[in-house]
Amino acid sequence: MSIKLIAVDIDGTLVNSKKEITPEVFSAIQDAKKAGVKVVIATGRPIAGVAKLLDDLQLRDKGDYVVTFNGGLVQETATGHEIIRETLDYADYLDIEFLSRKLGVHMHAITKDGIYTANRNIGKYTVYESSLVNMPVFYRTPEEMANKEIVKCMFIDDPEILDAAIQQLSDDFYDRFTIVKSAPFYLELLRKNVDKGSSITHLAEKLGLTKDETMAIGDEENDRAMLEVVGNPVVMENGNPELKKIAKYITKSNEESGVAHAIRTWVL
Repeated sequence: MSIKLIAVDIDGTLVNSKKEITPEVFSAIQDAKKAGVKVVIATGRPIAGVAKLLDDLQLRDKGDYVVTFNGGLVQETATGHEIIRETLDYADYLDIEFLSRKLGVHMHAITKDGIYTANRNIGKYTVYESSLVNMPVFYRTPEEMANKEIVKCMFIDDPEILDAAIQQLSDDFYDRFTIVKSAPFYLELLRKNVDKGSSITHLAEKLGLTKDETMAIGDEENDRAMLEVVGNPVVMENGNPELKKIAKYITKSNEESGVAHAIRTWVL
């Protein structure tokens, strides 16, 4: 059965180390679209951090979709109409923010409009995230966050500090939230049962597609959920070794246009 939907991660997958889409990847995606295959960007980034890529890849047509915030938001790209929007409660934010202080790790919260931190000395990875996803950073006390629609929170710090904090997370936190590590310096916390997998499953059902007609391409732990729900999970050569254990296919690295290789070899 032919593949009709491909969910593609961005960082470490779609783009190379310079955050560029290679001509080979662009061409393969255009050929997939011409063949009637839906190419869906599925990323931990907020929507502002995906807008230019959607334009560059010509994924703004009617019937095109994008998954952002690791599944917290699913939209039609042509209209911005929201198919899925899952947010954290203010009480969740307060508990996450308090725990970050207790563990001594930097934290920020992200809405559709900006990145908010209660760290008076704004962490360098918050600044990096702001630059990466083209969103402003705001300093706000926890009390000032009561009316914000927070899609996800992130613990962001040097890998050794972050890993030490992760070791201290309680089972209760894992029971309450979806918790995924998307980079050595990023730990993301979302509403429970929100992930790329649930979003891709919902989208495939909406489009009337079977599991065998779906593919996902990723490289990191926050891609695991979508790799597990599709019929054709593809992991990048530069991907996490643990993810490769669940892959049906291993494609070339993001430096070698691995997304293009996957599309041309196993889709087209």
